[in-house]
Amino acid sequence: MSSLSRLFAALVTISLLGAACANQGAATTGGGSSTVEEVNEGGTTPPAEEARPATQLQKLSAPEGFNVMFPGEPQPQRGEVAIPGGKVKTAAWTISDPSGVLYSISTADYPEKIVAANPASAFLNEGKTGLVNQLKGTIKAEEDITLQGYAGKSFTVSSDAGEVRARNFLVGPRLYTLLVLYNPSIGAPQADAFLTSLELINPPPAITPATPATATDGGTTTDGGMGTPATDAGMGTPATDAGTATDAGTATPRR
Repeated sequence: MSSLSRLFAALVTISLLGAACANQGAATTGGGSSTVEEVNEGGTTPPAEEARPATQLQKLSAPEGFNVMFPGEPQPQRGEVAIPGGKVKTAAWTISDPSGVLYSISTADYPEKIVAANPASAFLNEGKTGLVNQLKGTIKAEEDITLQGYAGKSFTVSSDAGEVRARNFLVGPRLYTLLVLYNPSIGAPQADAFLTSLELINPPPAITPATPATATDGGTTTDGGMGTPATDAGMGTPATDAGTATDAGTATPRR
């Protein structure tokens, strides 16, 4: 994986964080305390009194082939990003509820050859690392999970910008990222319902990554300089270049 393609696993999520901070600030202006900074400054209204009833979730059915429950009707943003080895199609849906909690799901469709060249964990971990770096935060909790048989990762990031609960899944050549950004002092009552609501519709088969140390890049007969005794190690076979009765001087004594 090149540096660009590795980092792209988190690109869509990272691009949404600017909007997340803006939405959090807007919610604060409207009267709902949404940022950690505001809480630390000491508001006059206790967090318990600021909490609002959970917003009712409703199903979003995306043409990309999935359903998910959202607190509203977010509009998709679609695009395409060039990376070494091809192009990645992206799509993202983001919305904030009245209390300032931000919900987002994004997809990144990689070229299959890039996915086949790396284990699923590479994409899942890069997504996590990119989010942690962008937030300048730390991992609070994480675990490996699955969705309809596909590999995934669940993690929580703690930072000065807020707390993020996120889930990544690699489904065929597509990386799904779900996240909830919120003020931990207020909480996000609908986070679990959102993060566990993703339903895949007719998903593609999982892509099997190439086996490490293969003939093309693992140092075997074609380019690793190890080869087999007869082909490229300079050892030959007993009959051709290791010395036999005909060319090693060990034939019948008087020949």
